[in-house]
Amino acid sequence: METEPWILRRLAVTDYHTCSFTCHPSPIYHQKTNMPLGFAIVGTGMISRFHARAINAVRGAKLIACCSQTAKRAQAFAEEVGCTPYHKMVDMLADSRIDVVTIATPSGAHQEPAVAAARAGRHVVVEKPLEITLQRCDRIIRECDKRDVKLATIFPSRFHKGAIQMKRAVDQGRFGRLTLGDAYVKWFRSQDYYDSGAWRGTWALDGGGALMNQAIHTVDLLSWLMGPVLEIQAQTATLAHKRIEVEDVATATVRFANGALGVIEATTAAFPGYLKRIELHGSQGSAVLEEEDIKAWDFAKEVRGDQAIRRAMSNRKSGGGGAADPAAIGHHPHTVQFRDFVRAIHADRTPAIDGHEGRKAVEIILAIYKAAHTGKTVKLPLKGR
Repeated sequence: METEPWILRRLAVTDYHTCSFTCHPSPIYHQKTNMPLGFAIVGTGMISRFHARAINAVRGAKLIACCSQTAKRAQAFAEEVGCTPYHKMVDMLADSRIDVVTIATPSGAHQEPAVAAARAGRHVVVEKPLEITLQRCDRIIRECDKRDVKLATIFPSRFHKGAIQMKRAVDQGRFGRLTLGDAYVKWFRSQDYYDSGAWRGTWALDGGGALMNQAIHTVDLLSWLMGPVLEIQAQTATLAHKRIEVEDVATATVRFANGALGVIEATTAAFPGYLKRIELHGSQGSAVLEEEDIKAWDFAKEVRGDQAIRRAMSNRKSGGGGAADPAAIGHHPHTVQFRDFVRAIHADRTPAIDGHEGRKAVEIILAIYKAAHTGKTVKLPLKGR
């Protein structure tokens, strides 16, 4: 996420809105298979540093540039991570060394730089959420499709070993009939956190509160594991923070397309903050994922490997994740996702989490907001604006 003053009002980001590039996709993407792909980062806030570390950890990727409309911030970030600074998108996109642009601006300011990058023929990686409205998500997807460039949404939780093991068990039918799928994100953010950037806690740029900013990773993971959501009932509230427009507490009950029921709980007002948790239950099995680690793994029919998973459970101790500190995360899941993106470019395949996948969690969260606002059951897919 980005905290720079130039982005505090989306409509003021004239560089992103007026970059009507006539560039065409460059053939360099398919000629550089033996050379590192050049990456550029737009936005120089906290999450951009995780992008930089992840990119530099991927064989076949090299951080080339960064962009901030504040020249001083661009220079400082460039010196910190070792790249070329720009403070205008049009200048950065004229750099022929750049193959991929990653977007690390505030949530509600993803569309403009993503579209500009796609129009300039660059592949695009967007930090979660893809955008804060379905219309803005669709604009990014449409432009990337039109320009035939790859698009990925950052959801690194899907690359955790525990999440992959749970997904495999679902796909193999080990849970029997899925009956419950629950997600809990009971985190804590201080008032200082929201006061640290004028965009935080606003509908225009944060796009929501505990759900859209913090819990969206877990919402994505739940829907990836359980399948599509069919309908939602919900309530939201702002109980523990001042000077924010969005929710710091949310609860929702969901019905999945497969008939299972579930609960989504999210908050930034649960001191001191606890690890995010997903629970899956079915007629033949149950499993619990806490942060990156499996904490319960019980099935009616044992298979080879179950005991090894349980031994790993007992020997691992989960870290704090982002429960109380948004910077207290590692960059290793980002690294795996960037590696997948590089391979997708070279193999000319769809990235593991493309724009359409990234859009799904946004739609679920918008449906929760709509259900809370109207007091009615909301069915998916959403229609209208």
